[in-house]
Amino acid sequence: MSIHVEPYVPDEDYDNPAMVTDFYEFTMANCLYLHGFKDTVMVFDMFFRENPDNLGYSISCGQDKLVKFLLNYHFTEKDITWLRTKGMSEEFCEYLRTYRWKGSVYMLREGTVAYPQVPMVRIECDMAGAILIETYLLQTMNFHSLIATKATRITGLNLHRSRNVMEFGTRRAQGESAGNDGAYAAILGGCVGTANCLAEMKYGPDVKAVGTIAHSFIEFYPSEYEAFKAYAETYPENVSLLLDTYSIFESGLPNLIKIDDEMIRKYPNDPNKRVKSARIDSGDLARGYKKLRKALDKAGKPYIKLVASNALDEKKMSDMELYEDAHFDSYGVGENLITSSTDPVFGGVYKLVAVKNADGTYTPKMKCSDSASKAIIPGKLMAWRVFDEEGKGQCDIISMDDEVIEAGKPLEVINLDPDELDRHKIITPCHVERILVPHIINGELAIDLPTIAQKKSYIREQLENRVWESELRPEMPHKHYVDLTLKVAKVRSDMYEKLHGGEL
Repeated sequence: MSIHVEPYVPDEDYDNPAMVTDFYEFTMANCLYLHGFKDTVMVFDMFFRENPDNLGYSISCGQDKLVKFLLNYHFTEKDITWLRTKGMSEEFCEYLRTYRWKGSVYMLREGTVAYPQVPMVRIECDMAGAILIETYLLQTMNFHSLIATKATRITGLNLHRSRNVMEFGTRRAQGESAGNDGAYAAILGGCVGTANCLAEMKYGPDVKAVGTIAHSFIEFYPSEYEAFKAYAETYPENVSLLLDTYSIFESGLPNLIKIDDEMIRKYPNDPNKRVKSARIDSGDLARGYKKLRKALDKAGKPYIKLVASNALDEKKMSDMELYEDAHFDSYGVGENLITSSTDPVFGGVYKLVAVKNADGTYTPKMKCSDSASKAIIPGKLMAWRVFDEEGKGQCDIISMDDEVIEAGKPLEVINLDPDELDRHKIITPCHVERILVPHIINGELAIDLPTIAQKKSYIREQLENRVWESELRPEMPHKHYVDLTLKVAKVRSDMYEKLHGGEL
C-alpha cells in the first residue's frame, strides 16, 4: 500500500512562530504520540547556569512575548503538509491540525533580577505542548534577557549612576527580529530611546524612536553650514547637529555656534528654538567633550548638550567619566548593546524535571551527566527570594512546589555552591516572596501583563533598592546565594546516586 504525500512548496514569506522548532522536537513528539503518551503531562524548567560576563546578576526578560506566543499557538495546513513530507505520522499530523496550547506557565515576572540555577520559567503541559515549544521559548527568553541585562550595565543602572543612552544598534543586529526585540529589551534595561522606527510602531511610545542626521546629509550639501541651516529651518525646535563630518573644531563647532546665533536673532523670544544638542562620532571622545564643553560655555551656550557615539560600551563610558571627567549628556550605543558583544550568548536551557502520574503525583526526572555541575535539579519546583533586614535579596531558595517558606520560621537549607565550606545552614527569613508566579493556567491568561513603563521602573527599583551592591559591581561580584530545601536536596542526591552510581 502506498501513501500519497502532497508535495510542499517552499514560501520565503511564510511565518508561523509555532514552527520555530528544532526538528528533533517533532521526531520525539511523534514517537511519544504513537506510543500512547499523547496526554502525558510533563514539567520542564528553563534556567541558566552562568550570568553573562561573569557578572553577579541577570535580568529575566521575554515573558510578555512568550505568553502571547502560547496563547496564539497553532499549526496551519501548510505546517501539516510539510510535516507529512518529513515523515511524521498521519495520526500525529491530524492531532496537530486542531491543537491548541492548554498548559500552565509559572515564570519570574518580566524584569525580575535573576540568578543561575533558579528556574526562570516552569512549563507544565501535555506532551506535545511541552516538547514543541522548547526552541521558541529559549530563543525568546535568552535573547531578551541577554540584551536587557547588557542594557542595565550600559545605562549604568547597576552602578546607580544612570546615563541617557539611546539604542542605535538595529543596523548591526542579527536580523530584523533581533533589532526589534533588542530595542524593546534595551528600553526595559534603561535606554531612553531607539533608532528603530518599527520598534516604536510595534511597542508604542515607551519605545521611542529618536534620531537626527547622518554624515551623508551634511555631505550632500555644498557646505556644512548650508546643511546645518537647512536642518534648523526644518526642525527649529529639535536642532541636533553632527559635528565630525569634516573637522569638529575647525568646521563643526564654528558652524554650530553660527547657526545658534542666527536662531537667537530669528526667534529672540522663543528659547525653545535653539540648537539643542551636538553629537560627535569619531576621534578622542573624552578630549573632544572637554574642548567642546569649554568652548560652548565660553560662547554663552551651556544649554547645548553633548552626545557621543562610536562603538561605545559600558567600559569606555565609565573610563571617560571616571578617569577623564568627561560626562556626556547622552550616548548612542549600537553594536555593543544589540549584540551584547562582550558575551553574546545567554545560556538558558530547557530540561525535563518531572512527569505527572495518573494519581496527580509527580515523578522527578533528572539529567545527571558525567559532570556534577551539569546535574539538574529534579522535581516540580518553586522558587523563593529571601530578603534581609534592609529589604535586599539575601538568597534564593528552590523548593518543591508543595513546600511553603514563611518569614520568621527557621529553615534548614543546603547551599547549591559545591565550593562553600559549610553548605548546611539554618536561616530565618525576615521577608520572603514566591518569585515564580502564574502567567497562564490551563491555557488561560492568569496575570495582568504590566506596561513597558512599569517593567522598566521595576528593573530600576530592584537594582537600586533590592539587590546587594556587591552583586552589582563590574569586577569580582558577590555570588548570590542559591539554596535548596532539604527535600529538594535529598531527591537530587538520591536520584544522582541511583542514576550515576555516585554521590553528588
